[in-house]
Amino acid sequence: MGYIYIMTNPSFPEYVKIGYAKDVKQRLDELNRSSAVPFAFRIYATYEVDSALSDKKLHSILDKLDPELRSKEEIDGKKRVREFYAMTPEDAYAILEAIAEINGYTHRLKKWKATAAEKKDEETAQEISEAHQERMKPFTFSMCNIAVGEQIEFSYNGCDKSGSLCTVVDDKHVEYNGDTWSLTALAKHLLGDVKWALAGPRYFKHKGEWLNNIRNSLNN
Repeated sequence: MGYIYIMTNPSFPEYVKIGYAKDVKQRLDELNRSSAVPFAFRIYATYEVDSALSDKKLHSILDKLDPELRSKEEIDGKKRVREFYAMTPEDAYAILEAIAEINGYTHRLKKWKATAAEKKDEETAQEISEAHQERMKPFTFSMCNIAVGEQIEFSYNGCDKSGSLCTVVDDKHVEYNGDTWSLTALAKHLLGDVKWALAGPRYFKHKGEWLNNIRNSLNN
């Protein structure tokens, strides 16, 4: 007996790791001993199986469905194929769920709840990613079709300033309490002058929709 597992890592959120282990927690510990990855792996789901080769069969199915999903590289002329797939954990879980239902083994399928530390890692990684995106392509209100004079709302769970309104004064600045701010500077101010890097647009909404979501949807 062993387990097919789905693992995620905030360091590369676009991939999931799908593999097999007799002891999943031991495998998790092995992966997390490495200092080469900024954030720790977490177990997203497991499926109890009777064969150690079950994950290979699943890999074969995925490779036939879409060979571009799997992480592959060539080093020193040798091709390396890894257990990482460019898919969401929800999609990977849906495949395991379908297999479990077909075989009548849904009781063997388990989705693991993220711990507080794992949730914090995911939030931090997202913050870093969006701060990097902001540096590469700074946010402007015109890219979101938001005009001067319109209002946006600061929002962050647990912050007493959540719900504060500010007014767009030009393409990159807003007015709040009589002063002009960039979104990043105002977000830091309202959060309490935090020291970590952050991307201002992820803390503001326009007509109930996050600015980053508006930007991404229009870019797409």
